[in-house]
Amino acid sequence: MKKPVHVAITGSASDIAYSLIFRIVSGEMLGTEQPIILHLLECSASLAKLTGIVMEVKDCAYPLLEDIIITDEAEVAFTDVEYAILIADKAYNDTVIDDNFLKENAQVLITQGQALNTYANRNVKIVVVGRPAYSILQAIPDIEPINFSALSRVDHNRALSQLAERTGAKVTDIAQLAIWGHRTTQHYPSIAHTHIHGRPAYEYDFVDQTWLIDEFIPTIQQRDANIISAQGSASAASVAYAIIEHMRDWVMGTEGKWVSMAVLSDGSYGIPEGLLYSFPCTCEAGHYQIVQDLDIDEFSQEYMRLTLEELEKEADEVFTLLGHKFLP
Repeated sequence: MKKPVHVAITGSASDIAYSLIFRIVSGEMLGTEQPIILHLLECSASLAKLTGIVMEVKDCAYPLLEDIIITDEAEVAFTDVEYAILIADKAYNDTVIDDNFLKENAQVLITQGQALNTYANRNVKIVVVGRPAYSILQAIPDIEPINFSALSRVDHNRALSQLAERTGAKVTDIAQLAIWGHRTTQHYPSIAHTHIHGRPAYEYDFVDQTWLIDEFIPTIQQRDANIISAQGSASAASVAYAIIEHMRDWVMGTEGKWVSMAVLSDGSYGIPEGLLYSFPCTCEAGHYQIVQDLDIDEFSQEYMRLTLEELEKEADEVFTLLGHKFLP
């Protein structure tokens, strides 16, 4: 058996976490030979609910689970952790995004970031689920930026599913799809470089700009609100699965396959350096790399411009609420 690794999850009594925890300790995220010590952080008011979830987890008798730490103290939750999954409050309930929501989430993430910066393993991999993910950055100066990311994989998976349904393909037949931007109303699912069975997606019947503009792009952009409208609650299982895939691919590699990850821009494709933005990425040996030198057509350029403007505006608004400006 390998040495156990420490995995922290915040918002750990949430529906997303409930769908996530069991999959992590079963080995789905880090492999079936990797023992795990779970660190579960929740506010004091939700500790009783979290205790019940932990009872269930223990009742499963997972061979990989070495220990569970439950706490409402960030310094306890993040001590020695090597993987940190930060689930922002109401992470995918996009119908209630306003200044208060963004400010409260930002303040929580900053507090958690300060604890991570002090107590976590120096090579901790951090993924933030929800908005405003970038607010944590000012609180983790001692953690390398390459170890920080945010989730756009759920939108990537949604786009794969919609394209497969449209063309009759399997999702495993589709390659080189990308999500540009991050978790605003304008994030852009692009099939400009996508291939299905090795053929460009645009060569398939019914894959044209009318469908893209009227159906495909709005479906991905509005999916959260539509799920809430249909079932009365926000996405949970699909987000949890996306977290699993995001971290697994980041750690174990993608073997050249494109995945979408929200990472700090290095200036690629005209996105200001330091802005959190989703790009097509590949992963190898625990590191991600933004896919370079893609030709961006005018259609995509316009959508990328819209999501960039919205992200810059939101970043400025959040940091103004916190008392200073965001400067990428």
